[in-house]
Amino acid sequence: MTLAEHLATGTTTVARAWALVRADGQTLGFTDHDRDMRFQGITFRAEAGLTARALEQVTGLAVDNSEAVGALRDAGLTEADILAGRYDGAELTIWEVNWQDVAERRVLFRGSLGEITRSGAAFRAELRGLSEALGQQGGRVYHASCSAVLGDGACRFDTGQTGFSAEVALAGMAEDVLLFDGLDSFTPGWFTHGRITALSGAAEGLVALIRLDRAQGARRQITLWDSLRAPVATGDLFRLEAGCDKQAATCRNKFANFLNFRGFPHIPGEDWLTAYPKAGAANTGGPWRR
Repeated sequence: MTLAEHLATGTTTVARAWALVRADGQTLGFTDHDRDMRFQGITFRAEAGLTARALEQVTGLAVDNSEAVGALRDAGLTEADILAGRYDGAELTIWEVNWQDVAERRVLFRGSLGEITRSGAAFRAELRGLSEALGQQGGRVYHASCSAVLGDGACRFDTGQTGFSAEVALAGMAEDVLLFDGLDSFTPGWFTHGRITALSGAAEGLVALIRLDRAQGARRQITLWDSLRAPVATGDLFRLEAGCDKQAATCRNKFANFLNFRGFPHIPGEDWLTAYPKAGAANTGGPWRR
């Protein structure tokens, strides 16, 4: 029997099930049924206290609109993980399923989590449908700096090669600055505009952008643009990646990757619009002559 045939009987045993896949690959399952369910290799826990509003799904390119509401519990969604951003953009699938025979099910929603807010011991998460991505601007912007992210498919640079990344333990903290030892082989500023990834500790898996890389005697001061949103402790292992300021000279001299530079370094600047030829000055192209 299919789920449609089951619903047609008039006496139904139907529940909803949610599967969340975080960016780090961890998968969590929840259900509004009073008992756990399992299918597709996922255990959908009943004690998570997760519920959802009615789904509004329309044809065309309109964005599906809904939200999920749930309780913050250690066994499910925790406040620490939400504040750390571990669920930002997580992939979400919602099923309607016959809890007496889980083979009878259908997908109600597929998309991702949007903005997550909390109130007391509960949270609310915006659900974004697959059509959400169609509302984003596309195309390239013509400017002098590179539009790629260091190491992505457009840049093609391997940040894991020797000399462009390092794995070191946290030596200490001073307010919003992380202190590291063992980075003497890298010149000060090498990691400015780079990335730092926590490899162990409470912040494991979280990534932040580096604002400044400065020397303090034998130690290095790493200042972040924003915190990792999770506690860190001395001895936690981190991976630091070389920074790129998106300039053509940096791409050529620091990374020897100018063939993959995604900017337009020779495009005229705004001041070119007001430029005019004058004697004794270099003007590219010079005055017009017949």
